[in-house]
Formats: sequence, C-alpha cells, structure tokens
Amino acid sequence: MDNITVFPDKSLSDGGNISAKFLSLGIKSFIEACRFVHALPYGYNTNRDDLMILFKENMGTCTTKHSVIATLAQELHLPIEKNVGIYAMTEEIVTGTNEILAKYDLPYVPMVHCFLAYGDHRVDLSEGNNNGKNRSIEEFLYTQRVEPNIFAKDEYLLYRKALKDHILTRKEMAGVDITQILHAREEGVKLLKRNIKQS
Repeated sequence: MDNITVFPDKSLSDGGNISAKFLSLGIKSFIEACRFVHALPYGYNTNRDDLMILFKENMGTCTTKHSVIATLAQELHLPIEKNVGIYAMTEEIVTGTNEILAKYDLPYVPMVHCFLAYGDHRVDLSEGNNNGKNRSIEEFLYTQRVEPNIFAKDEYLLYRKALKDHILTRKEMAGVDITQILHAREEGVKLLKRNIKQS
C-alpha cells in the first residue's frame, strides 16, 4: 500500500457534511483529514451504515474510515475512490486462521478489506492500526470500486457475488461450496475481533 502523501491535497471548504465536521475539529486540508482518520483507533462500530459513526465513537474499521475519507474526496471533487477488495486470509496475515482452515477444509478464507484508490495508487487508512492483522494487505483476489458509504447489506451481496463469479471458480477452490466459505468468514471476523482485544 502507498503512503497518504500520494494523494493531492486541497483546502477544506464548507461544501458538505463531512467537510463541515472536519472544519469543526480544526482540520483544514484533505491530507490533514486523512492523517486524523488514520490515527483514530481501529474498532468495530455499532452502526457502520451511519457515516458519522466514526466521529461519534472516535474509532473505526477499514470500512468506516474509508467511507468518511472517500465521501470527503467526493465533496472536494478529488478523484479518490473507495474500493472493496477480497483477500486470502491465512495464518501469516491473521494469527489463528489455521484452525478455521482445518475446520472448513479451505486453502484460505476469502475476507473483505477496503482501501482508497487514486490512479494506480492504493492507500489503506487502517494500515499500522491495531486491526487484528499481522501485516498490511498487498494482494487481492478481487477488487471493485464502490460508493463511498456502501451499505453493509450491499457490501455483503457484492461479496457473495464475487465469491460465486470469481473466487469459487479458482482451481484451489475445487470442491468448496459457498456455505463453507460463509461460515469460515463469520469465524474469521470473530478471530479478528479477538486479536484486537488481545493486543
């Protein structure tokens, strides 16, 4: 993933709800807003469909952090977009994954991770946070550009469609059905949450 500094900078103006919120916090530029969001603790929000939840709870996941900054970019007319990616979760990336892989007989658990795209650059505002992962995600099995504040239900439908059309068709997934993956994904999310609490 690339550094925040690859983004173009722009002064904030009171042109939208997110711009106004950052201005109220004394934040005056896009890059400054990115640094603020990156520095917020990593944590699972109570309502990820609420765009302002990041500010209310003073924490966020890759989903809510990137929703806020992608919306800010939209308000400022900057060509920076939110992407949903599906990566192969293994023991190397998330400690404890091997137990899930053995239980469901999988080579990896396809998991969702969000990031920002600017041209050929990719930026992850949750990288380096205590996010339950041992390292940043650099490779994806599938990526798709989405609306900044895509609803949880729509993201889940995107995930299921990507599994059917792109992941289950892969050679290493021969004999695997979608139910196995969906159960493994649920356990993968629980594992990530446990890893955050333990560190």
